[in-house]
Amino acid sequence: MSGIDRSARRWRTGPAAAVVAAVVALTCAAAPAQAAEREPLREGGVAQALWNYAVSPAAVPGANDWSCRPSAEHPNPVVMLPGTFFNIGANFVKAAPRLKNNGYCVFAMNYGFTPASFGRVGGLGSNRDSAAQLDAFVTEVQWATGAEKVDIVGHSLGGSVPMWWMKKMGGAEKVDHYVGWAPSSHGTDLNGIARLGDSLKLMGFVTGPSRVGRFPGVVEQLRTSDYTEEMWAEGDSVPDGPEYTVIMTRQEKVVTPYASQALTGKDVNNIVLQDMCPDDRAGHMGLFNDDPTLQITMNALADGPDDFRPTCTGYGMPL
Repeated sequence: MSGIDRSARRWRTGPAAAVVAAVVALTCAAAPAQAAEREPLREGGVAQALWNYAVSPAAVPGANDWSCRPSAEHPNPVVMLPGTFFNIGANFVKAAPRLKNNGYCVFAMNYGFTPASFGRVGGLGSNRDSAAQLDAFVTEVQWATGAEKVDIVGHSLGGSVPMWWMKKMGGAEKVDHYVGWAPSSHGTDLNGIARLGDSLKLMGFVTGPSRVGRFPGVVEQLRTSDYTEEMWAEGDSVPDGPEYTVIMTRQEKVVTPYASQALTGKDVNNIVLQDMCPDDRAGHMGLFNDDPTLQITMNALADGPDDFRPTCTGYGMPL
């Protein structure tokens, strides 16, 4: 054996090798800690929502990490559904990063897309079909995460579609917490829906549809629709299963009157924003970036106290 071979062999088996092995072990051990210390995701505001609406309608930071595994502290993945005419990229620019930064596995889905949606405008298709899409999505989330139940957070129509799924399709047994932001579960009038479309155009959103009557997901939100009447045919109550939280605003101009959003039944907590923060002028759309709304949502998902009071700062848009 040559001197070079003998030296190499001594290096591989001697003290130097032990030092290298120790360094490698320490590096590997430190890697998970470094990953856990990553920078928190940035929460977006109105400008980011406008950008995402057009450019990133199907993706938002913090949502749909299919490698996420729920923790013991937050065992339920959170499934989020946007409102009529919206998409996940715009609706959850603030909520998805905050939930992710606080240790939740967050998932969000667009639904009710039709050819008139242009890949951006949600909630146009049949709400019954949208509920079936939700059922498939929740099944996928459960399969990916191994979770028995999910939590639901829905805005406007995004609060109504899960209600149909829970009441009519057996979805209640899969849900631990339901949080509705101004949900249209009991319906509204056509003026409210038209007003929403007008507000979106004023903000620069490209809503696509010019006549809401052509789109079933929109018309079915009327309080006199077959969809609304069938949902509540057995009475104005919610099924056993999840804990329900409904967040309403007195500045509501879409799902009116705002008190119609309230649910009845056990394990229901109906909250009016202005009872907590009198100066909060967030309207129907403004709940998406309203900080008290997000604080109340976080409290509900964490099984916090029913009399929780948010810090009254960071109010949402008065629209």
